[in-house]
Amino acid sequence: MTLSIARSRAGLTQAELARRAGVPQSVVSDLENGKTLYPRLDTAMALAKVLGCTIDDLFTDPKPS
Repeated sequence: MTLSIARSRAGLTQAELARRAGVPQSVVSDLENGKTLYPRLDTAMALAKVLGCTIDDLFTDPKPS
């Protein structure tokens, strides 16, 4: 799963996710678009908490089967 997939499944816009996580919307956008590959730990924790998943779920590259 990626951040954008988790956000979509939660029915949130980038702006709403950012507001709930207490981060700028540009942070969410940059993470989803690959401009920023690794967020700060506190940001990753906040995003995962809002989305009800783990940091690994959001930021670990899935391995091909």
